[in-house]
Amino acid sequence: MSQIDEVKKLRKLCGAGFNDCLSALKEANGNIEEALEILRVKGISKASKKMSRDASEGVIAISGDNDQTSIIEVNCETDFVAKNEDFIKFTKELSEANNILESDLDKLKSYKMSNNKSVEDNIVALISKIGEKITIGRLKTLKSSGSKNYSYHHTVVKDNLSKLGVIVNLKFKKETNEINLFGKQLSMHIAALDPIALDTSLIDQDLLKKEKELIEKELKNSNKPKEIIEKISLGKIKKFKEDNSLMSQNWVMDPNQTVEKVLKNIDKDLKIIDFVRFKIG
Repeated sequence: MSQIDEVKKLRKLCGAGFNDCLSALKEANGNIEEALEILRVKGISKASKKMSRDASEGVIAISGDNDQTSIIEVNCETDFVAKNEDFIKFTKELSEANNILESDLDKLKSYKMSNNKSVEDNIVALISKIGEKITIGRLKTLKSSGSKNYSYHHTVVKDNLSKLGVIVNLKFKKETNEINLFGKQLSMHIAALDPIALDTSLIDQDLLKKEKELIEKELKNSNKPKEIIEKISLGKIKKFKEDNSLMSQNWVMDPNQTVEKVLKNIDKDLKIIDFVRFKIG
């Protein structure tokens, strides 16, 4: 095999540039396996320099079926790379692996991909090839038992990759076309209105405390009596909880009804078990 052919083979295996491959082969005295290791180590060095950068772009990927559905966020630095074919191919396979492993990040990092390299090693190789920081962000799996998952993508990049992804889990006794339509519409509702909890009782208390502090700070210079400020503050907190709880939000398809009311009108046994919404940026 000529040196050019060796370089081509090495490039095909690792995706690094021509000069990097040529240099690694010379250092390894033509041994492709050693050259791969040299490039991997250099890739790690290059990657470590990039890990301090901000990676606020990327894609959300959803994989699975109605019984088990997983969502994962994969970040990069620019929207250009988020549309790169190598990045897309990697993210698609990563998404499938994430569903198999039920969003266990530690297991996912060491998972062997189709090229027999771990996810971590593939990320390093991708960083070395593309030249941007790439990280795994949030991930979650909704596993249903006697229920069904519905998903929605907004601003699709390609296939099951988008800028915003939603999964919602519904439980019911008998599946109907009306329930399936509601499941799809509810996914869209969650994408649009971004609820932070299923109902008001499940909103994080620390978040409510911070919101109350902001409201009180806003009202401090209003020259209103203390009891009036307290009353206004309680009203604003109540409104905040209603606006940010899925069940009490106004239904996106009919703002005159709440999600809870629509749910009861469709089927008294219909319940929202869980939901997840990830958005890039």
